[in-house]
Amino acid sequence: MSMSKAYINKIIDQSLVDGFGNRTAIFLQGCNLNCHYCHNPETINHCINCGLCVSTCPSHALSMINGKVVYDIDKCINCDTCIKLCPYDSSPKVQLLSVEEVFDHISKNIPFIRGITLSGGECTLNPVFIKELFALAKAEDLSTLLDSNGTYDFISDPSILKNCDGVMLDIKAYRDDDHFVLTDHHNQNIIENALYLAKIHKLKEIRTVIVFDDDKAKETVSNIAALLADHVETNNMTYKLIKYREYGVRKKYQNFKQPSDSLMSELKDIALVSGFKDVIII
Repeated sequence: MSMSKAYINKIIDQSLVDGFGNRTAIFLQGCNLNCHYCHNPETINHCINCGLCVSTCPSHALSMINGKVVYDIDKCINCDTCIKLCPYDSSPKVQLLSVEEVFDHISKNIPFIRGITLSGGECTLNPVFIKELFALAKAEDLSTLLDSNGTYDFISDPSILKNCDGVMLDIKAYRDDDHFVLTDHHNQNIIENALYLAKIHKLKEIRTVIVFDDDKAKETVSNIAALLADHVETNNMTYKLIKYREYGVRKKYQNFKQPSDSLMSELKDIALVSGFKDVIII
């Protein structure tokens, strides 16, 4: 097996929020959407080695060598000064790692975790990496999940799901025009993927960040819930409703308002009435 490489933004050794059970979550760099409410915009683009961050690092963990920003993980104090400064929605702390290097890291956690989750950015921009890493994980009886924005063509490449136990899918808006306003991207293939994944029993979680006004938020959740209601039980599917918060969002896009608790409760009721059994507000 060839060991492909991917740019890794970070690895959380033990996470209780990135799928079921205690898991190691691997966040890959790069995303093909531009969600205006993105809470981790530093995962969207790749570093262009402009060097703006180097002189501002208080622990001198960054240096410029041969025209490239070099990151010293041992000196880093994770103050995120570099990320806050970067005008290109990137991070100089990203590391290019092979499947073998990532799995060596995961292996140290195996006695304490139930599985692994690949997230991002958008992890499916690295399909070969996913296939190779999940094959290694399955050989160790680890469960495997993808956290995806749904833009990958799963229908044309079902092999990416061979060693994948399920997908946690973002449906950011139901109507295409609403989706484009939020992400600069159309959503026809995302809706198609949601139905496809549900039909083959691979859709474990749907998530929607609530950023619209009350009426549009209700319409959005109602339509998404109705779309997938017939597949809830066969997939043991959760619907996660995420309250928009300004933390981490780029200033130029901080034009949404945080939804009220009463609205979030109404949206939960809408999903429950539509047929979902497990609806979580966060």
